Amino acid sequence: MLNITASDVKDAKLTATVTIPAADVDAAIKKAYKDTAKKYRFPGFRAGKAPRPVIDSALGAEATLAQATNDLIAANEPAVLNELDIVPTKNGDYKELDLAKDHEDYTYTVEFSLRPAAELSSFDAVEIEMPPAEVTESEINNQVEMLLNYRATFEDVEGRAVEAEDYVTVDLKAVENADNFAAEGRMLIAGSDSNPAEFNEALIGANVDDVKTVTWTDEAEEGEEAETHTVEVTVKGIKVRNTPELTDELVKSDFGFDSIDAMRDAIKIEIEQDKASRLPAEKESRCVSALAERLQLDEMDADYEQSVFEELGQNFLSNLAARGMTLDTWLPASGLTMEQFIGDLHKQANDVARESLALDALARELKIEVTEDDINAEFEKAGVKDVEASKAEFIADGRMPAVRESIRRSKAVDHLVENAKVTEVDETAKDAE
Repeated sequence: MLNITASDVKDAKLTATVTIPAADVDAAIKKAYKDTAKKYRFPGFRAGKAPRPVIDSALGAEATLAQATNDLIAANEPAVLNELDIVPTKNGDYKELDLAKDHEDYTYTVEFSLRPAAELSSFDAVEIEMPPAEVTESEINNQVEMLLNYRATFEDVEGRAVEAEDYVTVDLKAVENADNFAAEGRMLIAGSDSNPAEFNEALIGANVDDVKTVTWTDEAEEGEEAETHTVEVTVKGIKVRNTPELTDELVKSDFGFDSIDAMRDAIKIEIEQDKASRLPAEKESRCVSALAERLQLDEMDADYEQSVFEELGQNFLSNLAARGMTLDTWLPASGLTMEQFIGDLHKQANDVARESLALDALARELKIEVTEDDINAEFEKAGVKDVEASKAEFIADGRMPAVRESIRRSKAVDHLVENAKVTEVDETAKDAE
């Protein structure tokens, strides 16, 4: 049985001293010699039959003992993680390892990097805004407007310049730092908030065949340098968008309802179902986001952010693979470069890391504990057929601390949501204003 002693956590690092019993050491050395005998050919001996003195003479005893030492440490690391109940942010840093010796206990020291234990500025109930559970008239109106927009038509404009809300077809030629924006036949909405202000200034008042040079500077993220771009814009066409009038005849012919009222009733039912499934998760998300704003941490630990980044990346690639796609095929379809994708993923990782640390802080404050029943329930919720076998597999891999960590955070979220102070806001009506 392992003997493990651990230091107090300091600067998000924990140092553990581990002693492996002599019997386990001897078994690892025996196995290392057996594996070496099978791996290499030794003259005069059949594969796997070369004795230890012959192997030592040919390869040197240190080589096989080094292998035995590495195997010992690797085989016992899951037990160390389980015993310490930690989820390191990167691989352990093993200090000045000696070689394992026959018939002797083996002792080594390892330093683990952990996520920072940040604090919160307050543990008071979070305050959030949420859409009402009931369907509002503005939400129904918004859906009706969306349906009408699907039937909108575009009419060419002649004899006048571009006005706000016109749909303008333009050719964009890169001049400086704007290769990603170059395009032919792109349609822009004049005056739209999605355009840089400089674009709107150039478009409104322009005529067909006018050529404008537009320069704008992106808003820089914190710690990043703002980028400036210049493109040459050629106005190719101007259109206005005509939305059909809502009538019983249109509703019947285009949407299959007997009347406007019947369509609105159907839309209401659809929104009710959507809210019933979506709002609980949305409330949870907003509560956690509000809690993360209280995190007292100026700069995220790089190792922890990187570990979250890698996990998010692996999950994203797995989801793409399940859809029969690769990152190389997804990026062009999404209009992103690899650099933009990685930057967005790092930002998302930072947000997730901050939320996780905030929940950890709340769990510590609440002194949340994880019972064996909690763990069993977690595996049952995951739908595993054999809970005990799955638990044994997680223990063997050193992944049980991550399960306990996830349960603690889930309990913290439950407390957060249950005690949140919620103000209902009709966000659709607010956005329309």
